Amino acid sequence: MEKTILKTGLEDLNFNLETHYLDAIESKWYQMLCLLQDEINHATYSFFRGKGIKSVSLPITTGSVTSPMGLGSDSLPVKINLEGEETYLSDSMQFHLEYAIRLLKNGTHYVMPSFRGEKADKRHLCQFYHSEAEIPGKLDDVISLVNQYILFLCNHIIQNIKEDLSDFTGDISHIDKFIELGGNIPRITFNEACKLLDYDKRYVSIHPEGFRTINSEGEKKLIEHFGGFVWLTHHDYKSVPFYQDHDETGSQALNADLLFGIGEVVGAGQRHVDDQGLLNAMNMLNVNPEEYQWYLEMKKRYPMITSGFGMGIERFILWVLKHDDIRDCQLIPRFNGITINP
Repeated sequence: MEKTILKTGLEDLNFNLETHYLDAIESKWYQMLCLLQDEINHATYSFFRGKGIKSVSLPITTGSVTSPMGLGSDSLPVKINLEGEETYLSDSMQFHLEYAIRLLKNGTHYVMPSFRGEKADKRHLCQFYHSEAEIPGKLDDVISLVNQYILFLCNHIIQNIKEDLSDFTGDISHIDKFIELGGNIPRITFNEACKLLDYDKRYVSIHPEGFRTINSEGEKKLIEHFGGFVWLTHHDYKSVPFYQDHDETGSQALNADLLFGIGEVVGAGQRHVDDQGLLNAMNMLNVNPEEYQWYLEMKKRYPMITSGFGMGIERFILWVLKHDDIRDCQLIPRFNGITINP
């Protein structure tokens, strides 16, 4: 099919945006995509309901983005003017989940869209679906929950559409392998990972601000080393968003990324208990506290130990389908700066 040449970083896109909505109707790929989305949605709500974790419906606009510009930010917010008021489309509704858990003490979750102000590529989407949850407890508790959740999804998919999926992909051994792990996914700390990668500049970057990051190639190396799945925990504190808590040294974050398939599929972390810890983190990461007064006040009045996670559903689907371009995992694509029908 003829490619659509654009000025927005999509020169390598392998479908025609103008006719995509018609072409997709006859495509077995998009039929399978819809089938998978349905199974994941049903399985997600069934899993959390079984855990006593309540679903909530939240607005897609917010005045307080979870990834503001500055240290620790891993995405760009999308700012809009809505009836004369400056606001943002939500990059994550985590803060709202933290609010809701103070009403629903066993935990809260949703499946809702998220928006990012960056260009799409094979690994990133401008709009994607987020499965996110917030629970009472610490980092180990949320890691355990994610292990159970992904296992539940895999079992559900195998039980309900095994034949369809096997016929389509030709191989579902990667899903069987995850199920065989039984939720026992290996873990490695960030410090250990850097040593394992021998601080190779191809994989590990040391930033002028004094923190380290592991790039996508480094993630691939870790995935290969651990046979397909690994938790990467306790990143350098200045490399993560301000809402994550830290260990007793203050140098490592209480966070974790679950790596498989494309790389990071799930991000998890333990939150600050009260307003003082949050304020200290904001000052360290150059985040303006005035934009988060409600969040600080909530932490002050209702201190609580909670942890949460977010999974990019399209990234999970990409792994299930053994595909290499996440832009093919949207039935109706959305790219920033482009009008697409329907």
